This record gives sequence, structure tokens and C-alpha cells, in this order.
Amino acid sequence: MKQFLNSLEAPTRRQFVESFAAAAFGLNLIPATRLAADEASPEKHPAFGKAKSVIWIMLGGGLSHIDSLDPKDGKSKGPAEKIKTAADFQVTSYFPKLATVADRMCVIRSMKAKIGVHTPAKYFMRTAHETRGTILHPNLGAWGSHYLGRSSDTLPSSVCINRRSDQGNGFFPASYAPLAIGEPSQGIRNVHTIGGTGKNSRRLKLLNEIDAGFLMKFNDKGVKAYNGFYDDDLALMKSKELEAFDLSSEPESTRTAYGNNALGQGCLLARRLVASGVRFIEIMHDGWDHHKALADEMDEIAPVFDQAFASLISDLEQKGMLDSTLVVVATEFGRKPQFDGDGRGHHPVCFSTALAGGGVKRGFVYGKSDDRGFYVEDDAVSVGALHASIAFAAGMNIEKPAISPAGRPMTVGNGRKPVMELFA
Repeated sequence: MKQFLNSLEAPTRRQFVESFAAAAFGLNLIPATRLAADEASPEKHPAFGKAKSVIWIMLGGGLSHIDSLDPKDGKSKGPAEKIKTAADFQVTSYFPKLATVADRMCVIRSMKAKIGVHTPAKYFMRTAHETRGTILHPNLGAWGSHYLGRSSDTLPSSVCINRRSDQGNGFFPASYAPLAIGEPSQGIRNVHTIGGTGKNSRRLKLLNEIDAGFLMKFNDKGVKAYNGFYDDDLALMKSKELEAFDLSSEPESTRTAYGNNALGQGCLLARRLVASGVRFIEIMHDGWDHHKALADEMDEIAPVFDQAFASLISDLEQKGMLDSTLVVVATEFGRKPQFDGDGRGHHPVCFSTALAGGGVKRGFVYGKSDDRGFYVEDDAVSVGALHASIAFAAGMNIEKPAISPAGRPMTVGNGRKPVMELFA
């Protein structure tokens, strides 16, 4: 009997035991206990599943928390001054437009990690797992496809902007990988050369014939996954929904409001994709690694982010989309409190992130760093907990593990729990 029970999946095993107990002893204690547990489940929270889409803005290089969302006085203070915001917290003068939408934001000032090297830290922030030579871990877009299925019949469920599509599907099928958009203003290039008539159509027909023969001989799941991935791409190329990627249909005033640069246009594209049914969009923005000349570098890069972010939040709210869209500002790590007038080094043990929309509290600060901004003082949040919180907002059943190719159970957020205090 024990061997039989162990061979069953967890829900089936539990159902069997409950049914046996009820039949043999007339007990309904276990179902009642389950009902009580279900009623107490965080999935009953009104924020669960409220975020139908996630826009993840990745600031590559390491945003200085002290010079942005967690300003300090004394020796840690940087070149900028503290300014008031539309909420009951301050940011630095590098972000005056962000300050006007702060009443729609939730700032986390107690992020904590242990990786202070760019490439592995970026991987860790995207996946909530440390780099391993034997496995690739999925990002939140792939987890969304796993838990929730496709978000659109035609459009991809996941898109990345201003970067390649690596660090995407991880150990999940290739069909879960994000569609990469290198230059948002140009959308998807060379669409007319795919799936058309004449020479290209004949080529596709020949390729399909070759693939069919290969699949008959080698019934491989990996090949099927790649075929599914390319089939989805071809369907997209022939679809009218492809217009979502075309920014030329936007008024010039709107494009200018976001900023005529890769981040600004990427945020505008993300808003269009959310409206069309894409679930997860990452926008990459490099240039935040300020070891030297921090004041000059921030004067150059901060206004680009400031304009794009504030425009995105305002635009989403104006269009009635902010409540169902979770905007995340993520970064690799923070910067050291020591400031001698030049720059700051890497600092993973304390940094800040921000959320807006998608069921999170508005005008809210969670967690606290010490007076210098060196260590987390209250309510530390791990990268895994951040991922779990985003997955919770998106309605993912994060307690149900996925099985990796090595047979190991894996969960979004690497087993961490959502931070429920972030949600309204």
C-alpha cells in the first residue's frame, strides 16, 4: 500500500487518503481541514491574479539606491538633494518626474542579495537562482507560460526589448522563450520575407517536409518544441496583431513624451504589447555602473529613465490599464555608501527596487536600510521573495513545483514566499 501511495502524484495521494478515511471511518475531518486551509490561503487575497501583465524594467549595471529611491544624509550622501514626492517619501533630485507618480508606486528599500558581479547578478535577478553549469533557469515570463498557459492566441506570451532572448525559457520548452526586439522603433524586422508567396513559401514547404521526415524517425520532445516555437512565429508574422509592434502608428507627441531613445520607445512598445495581450515584457536599460564620475553619469542617464518611467505609469493609468499591469523596476545590486565625490562600487547586501500597479499598495515604502544605506535594518526582501511576490500578483500557483530535466522539483522564486505586505 505504501509503495502504491508513493507512486501517486501529491493531489491524487491526498484525495485517496481522504476518500479512504471517509469510507472506512465515516470521517470528514480531513476535508474540513483542507477547506479551512483553502480559506486561509494567500490565493484568496484580492491581489492574487490582478496583474494580467508584467512590465519588467531592468537597469543594468547597478542602480545606486542612495542616489535614487533611498536618499541619505551625512557621508553617504551623493551629488543630488532630497526632493518631496506625490507620496509620503522622498527620492533624489535626479528623478523629478518619477516624484510626480510616486503616489502610484511601492518602493522596497530592503532588497538583499549576495552576488556583486555583473553577469551572475543579472542572471540571479532575472531568475532568482544562482548560475549553475548544469541547468538554465527560467525567468518570470517562462514561469507564467508554465503556470498560466498562453496569454494570446497569436502574440507571444513573453517579449524582451533591447536585449537578446537568452536567459528566458531556461529548462522549459523553447516555445516559452521571449521574442527579442533589438530596436523598439523598428519593431520586428524583415517580416515581409517570411511566410510569403513564391520562393519563400516554397522554402517553408520544403523545410516542413524535411522536418516531418525527421520527426517520424526521431520522436524528440526538443525538436517538437522548436517546431512549435517556429510555428508560433510564423503565425505571428501573418497576423494583423503584428501591428502592436509598429510604433509609427503612435502620435508623435506620445512618442516624444516617452523619450526618443531605446528605453522610452521600449516602454511605449511595452504599453502597446500589454494592450494586445502579451503577459511579460522585459525592457533592458544599461549604463548604471558608476564607479567613476557618478554625478556626470547620473546627469546623463537618470533623465532618460525618469521620463520613460513616469510617462509609462501615467499612460497606463490614463488608459485604465495600471491596475491590471504590474510595472517592476529591477537592478543587479546597489552601490556602496562610501562616496568621495567620484563614484560608488558594487553593493549587493542592500539596495532598492520599485513596483507600481497590479495590486500593490500605492505611495508605500516597504523595509528600511540603516542610516548609511549599508545594511538592511528592517524587513529584508530576497530576490526570490520579489519573484514570488510578482508571480503571486500574476496569479501563478507558485507552490506547485515544475520538474527540471534532472528530475528535481523547482519553484518560481526558489521556494521563497510572497511578501504579502506589498499588496493592497
